[in-house]
Amino acid sequence: MTMKWPDDLKSAIALNGERLRVLDESRLRGPTVDALVQAAVFGEAEERAAARALLWELGQALGIRPASIHDLYMARGRGEIPTNWTVPAMNLRTLTYDMARAVFRAALSRNVGAMIFEIARSEIGYTDQRPAEYATVILGAAIREGYRGPLFLQGDHFQVSAKKYASAPDEEVRAVEDLIREAIAAGFFNIDIDTSTLVDLSRPT
Repeated sequence: MTMKWPDDLKSAIALNGERLRVLDESRLRGPTVDALVQAAVFGEAEERAAARALLWELGQALGIRPASIHDLYMARGRGEIPTNWTVPAMNLRTLTYDMARAVFRAALSRNVGAMIFEIARSEIGYTDQRPAEYATVILGAAIREGYRGPLFLQGDHFQVSAKKYASAPDEEVRAVEDLIREAIAAGFFNIDIDTSTLVDLSRPT
């Protein structure tokens, strides 16, 4: 299958060897990115893969790159930066592209830099947003709104199911490990592993 790329894309980007360059960002920030995100979510398998790869490379070219927030937290803990701020963490379960665009617009208007977009294991299940799709949509929204800087994506509550662990512990642990690998490959460099479900409150403390 040959993907039909948006018309403005051809004049907006160029390949320099194997590296993609953005020639005209204004041609991207409009229906072009909208169409790429649409293809990345709703296209056939080959089309989805191509659109996701292109959006990733556009992000790299524009300086919008997935990152871990670990170093920022550590610097704050050491007192190297001011402490009069907090980091909002948002779980976008539906209309993710539109909601992320609104977040970036608000952040840019208020000079906000640190924010986390996250999704839990349970939410991945009932919203059918795998990590690669979620990351791509957030990245597309960042491009669309002109955001620059690190993109903090987080696996929120990658939780071990107590019921599944009780019947097949190795399989359940492996399922969480597989999800972690999938998320990291998609650009999630912040992972919350939640084993609180395995705590047995009937035991003496």
